[in-house]
Amino acid sequence: MATLKDIAQLASVSIATVSRVLNRDQSLSVTEETRHRILTVAEELGYTKHLKTGESHKLKQKIAIIQWVSEQGELEDLYYYQIRLGIEKRAQELDYDILRYFNDQPFTLSEEVIGILCIGKFSRAQIASFEEYQKPLVFLDSDTLALGHTCVITDFSNAVKQVLDYFINQGMDRVGILTGLEVTTDQEEQIHDKRLEVFISYTQELGIYHEELIFQGEFTAQSGYDLMKHAIQNLGKQLPSAFFAASDSLAIGALRALQEASISIPERVSIISFNDTILTKQVFPPLSSITVYTEEMGRTGMDILNREVLHGRKIPSLTMLGTKLTLRESTLH
Repeated sequence: MATLKDIAQLASVSIATVSRVLNRDQSLSVTEETRHRILTVAEELGYTKHLKTGESHKLKQKIAIIQWVSEQGELEDLYYYQIRLGIEKRAQELDYDILRYFNDQPFTLSEEVIGILCIGKFSRAQIASFEEYQKPLVFLDSDTLALGHTCVITDFSNAVKQVLDYFINQGMDRVGILTGLEVTTDQEEQIHDKRLEVFISYTQELGIYHEELIFQGEFTAQSGYDLMKHAIQNLGKQLPSAFFAASDSLAIGALRALQEASISIPERVSIISFNDTILTKQVFPPLSSITVYTEEMGRTGMDILNREVLHGRKIPSLTMLGTKLTLRESTLH
């Protein structure tokens, strides 16, 4: 079990300082950098006794979260909400305050913000505007390594391959995909779906690529409905027996179109979605889905930002989180 001495050694401070910081001694004069270093070391060692003490009224350092979606958009797409939730839970454990900014809210960061977490996709112009604040930056759900910024992303490649391998093992070699196109909020850059890129390359590699089985719209339930309805009308008896939907919303809309057409799921058409938000278990049949660890993505991003704030690390890095295929009643198995 970790002791105050262990924490003091790793944090390069005295045992007395550790004790007073963990007990939230208001009279202690210590820098915020030192205080956060002690809290971080204590957490990493699993030391929890200090969590039983009362809340401190000391002014906390602030972390900014910038969402690429609007506040309403976040409510409609729980994927981004869950990433933010992971950040905020971890920030609370590390004793930071959080300032939230959505894309429909004009903002200017206050001087007291010491680091920024950006959730979603941003154009080069937007990233340049964030750089002007000269604060540590970490991006989540966007590969910004080539632009010189640390990021946390999901392993799309193995996730899509796992879906296709599963369908093939079930004897389904005609697989369709429902996906979407996105544009950064400043309308400057179009974002191509990495899942579609992997889907095309892997189906070509396996010799099962069919261009007519690719359906692209928006990442919404309405788009999923429209795309699947189009597929049913145009493909008729050639409708594939399996579909991969690049988001839960797309899959939910596709389910409705299939059910309206009296097409049985999964007996005639199996569906696997992506993200595995709580919505996948609230529809009928419950959706098989690629589970993305969204809260862990947020926690990981917060941990990385905390280290950059404490240690001033300047080397950008990319952290990729794995996924899991979770099977439910929308697929044959």
